[in-house]
Amino acid sequence: MTAVDPRPALTGGSEDDATAAPDVVDIREGLAPAGAVRTRSRVAAFVSLTKPRIIELLLVTTVPTMILASGGVPSLRLVAATLVGGFLAAGGANALNMYIDRDIDGLMARTGHRPLVTGEVSPREGMVFGLTLSVLSIIWFWFTTTPLAAALTVGAILMYVVGYTLVLKRRTPQNIVWGGAAGCMQILIGWAAVTGSLSWAPIVLFGIVFFWTPPHYWPLSLRFKDDYAAAGVPMLPVVAPLSLVAREIIGYSWAMVVTSLLLVPAAGMSPFYTVTAMLLGGWFLWEAHSLLHRVRRGEANVKAMRLFHGSITYLALLFLAVGIDAFLPF
Repeated sequence: MTAVDPRPALTGGSEDDATAAPDVVDIREGLAPAGAVRTRSRVAAFVSLTKPRIIELLLVTTVPTMILASGGVPSLRLVAATLVGGFLAAGGANALNMYIDRDIDGLMARTGHRPLVTGEVSPREGMVFGLTLSVLSIIWFWFTTTPLAAALTVGAILMYVVGYTLVLKRRTPQNIVWGGAAGCMQILIGWAAVTGSLSWAPIVLFGIVFFWTPPHYWPLSLRFKDDYAAAGVPMLPVVAPLSLVAREIIGYSWAMVVTSLLLVPAAGMSPFYTVTAMLLGGWFLWEAHSLLHRVRRGEANVKAMRLFHGSITYLALLFLAVGIDAFLPF
């Protein structure tokens, strides 16, 4: 790819003018120095390698887990340390995922703008960045939380980078099922950061997010299945009939709802959580079955993204209930 110097267009002058003052633009037009613009662009490119929107969702589950583990308000220093470590770990794993997948990312419209595809970040820079964040996260957890949290962080990074990205993603339509387990690890890490151990409660919370991942991601895959097909990635919606995808979504949705209720005996949850989990679960199951109903009726638009967006709301509200429950006098 040939780089085009944007400075003549920015200054409104000739190419010679741009050469005479390479890093200055006409401030009368309200534009910043070109060097500052390039610096901000580079920083933004590296930030995007961490997939910050995905990290937000992971961290939403961490704080309620830590509240439940401590039976109240955990140390704010510990919460901050766990969130920082979680960002570093997830960001490093995501950057390495983009480094490995840069060949197929360029074939898909949804990922064609990523920095390793556009050339904003070189492959070597992306790899070094990802490895650096990953190593820093392990060291961070070791010195600011517990050795178990650090060990679980190693497992989470390996599960996502090696297990999902290198082994599963391009080989099986069940890739997201087992790859999603890496996203659940932050729950175990958060619990271990507070207690230094594990118990049935965090394992049940892990199971909720594990079973939630396919109903969350497969509707998105339905929308972008042509992208995945073009890249040769065998996501379930690419290789299976729409009706089968909808039935699989329902199966995992039921498993998710049942697992959410198992938290009641596992963690001694109050009626508040129990009722909330039942109401949210009933709503989610209604949406999942409605998707199958629309598929069977042969509707042109099955509105799969409605379930995708709804799944985010479900998880956020369910874990909010987990956090609130710890403060109720039941």
